Amino acid sequence: MSGCLEIDVERYLVNRVKALGGQCFKWVSPGHAGVPDRIGVLPQGQVFFVEVKRPGAKPTKLQLHTLEVLTRLGCRAVWLDSKEAVDEFLT
Repeated sequence: MSGCLEIDVERYLVNRVKALGGQCFKWVSPGHAGVPDRIGVLPQGQVFFVEVKRPGAKPTKLQLHTLEVLTRLGCRAVWLDSKEAVDEFLT
């Protein structure tokens, strides 16, 4: 996936979620570093959090910790680094 940037993966995620009838909100939380980039909401109340990375990049320790906290709270919280990963997650 040479030349693919984080913004490309993020746009793809947003478009795929919209195609499934959902919304994919940008999440900015002042005072809370490390929150995931996006909150996805699909029909039937399916809610998830996504940290988006460019292909091959990994989340920071703080981002991983936040994803783990959200998961322990019962949320679906993942990081995705490619269009293929987006497709796999959404199936």
